[in-house]
Amino acid sequence: MNFYDKINSQKTVIGMVHTLASPGAPKYNGSVQDIVDKAVKEAKIYEEAGLDAIIIENMHDVPYLMRNVGAEVVSTLTAVAIKIKAEVSLPIGIQVLAGANKQALAIALAADLDFIRAEGFIFSHIADEGLMNSDAAELMRYRRAIEASKIKVFCDIKKKHSSHALTSDVDIVEFAHTADFFLADGLIVTGSSTAQAANIKEVISVKNASKKPVLIGSGLTAENIKEYWSAADGFIIGSYFKQNGYWENEIDPNRVEKFMQEIKILRSNY
Repeated sequence: MNFYDKINSQKTVIGMVHTLASPGAPKYNGSVQDIVDKAVKEAKIYEEAGLDAIIIENMHDVPYLMRNVGAEVVSTLTAVAIKIKAEVSLPIGIQVLAGANKQALAIALAADLDFIRAEGFIFSHIADEGLMNSDAAELMRYRRAIEASKIKVFCDIKKKHSSHALTSDVDIVEFAHTADFFLADGLIVTGSSTAQAANIKEVISVKNASKKPVLIGSGLTAENIKEYWSAADGFIIGSYFKQNGYWENEIDPNRVEKFMQEIKILRSNY
């Protein structure tokens, strides 16, 4: 069963692999090999813990470039993705911050990944990085042009770390309908910022409005996963798996194990 069929048939847990800062980013430590090695180590922790998939993300590249990242970022993340693909059997996705969706798709094609997480796919919003306009038409044509249609596009709707004043008259259900219409393969609902829980009513509304898989992309913990279990098809976890629940820290295997124990209980009753 491929990843997309799996997420359509059973609830899926996805762990975030936050790569160390890329070359050119202010926090770069001077070693691409360190970036690769750490990412592979994190991916293996998730695989051993029984997660269903991972997403690679250049989370430490603050402050983020908008839409277009340099060749040094693309090449580094490609090296990471290829190495993880060789070392880990889990389905793999990638997100390139901020909103560098074409680059993510190119990396996914080169490394034979399964999906990308795309922000700014539909509607304009004011992100941390500035005004971000929709790239759905360009991205999906690019996917077709490079013959990468097998790579799924999961898009954030009303994404975190953003002002949505420009679309204040468009509710999240209309966002879901538009994402469907613009051929997104899955929808991601988040809270207002990293580690902030999604609004359960919004998640349910999106799920009821779309036939595509709906994932929750922030704020999930071992303590609240039961609340969201029936509302979504997939669960993306980053911050909770880190020491003290803070995204910038190292992965805490005990927190990963605790979360997956809750998942086992929920699955046994599902």
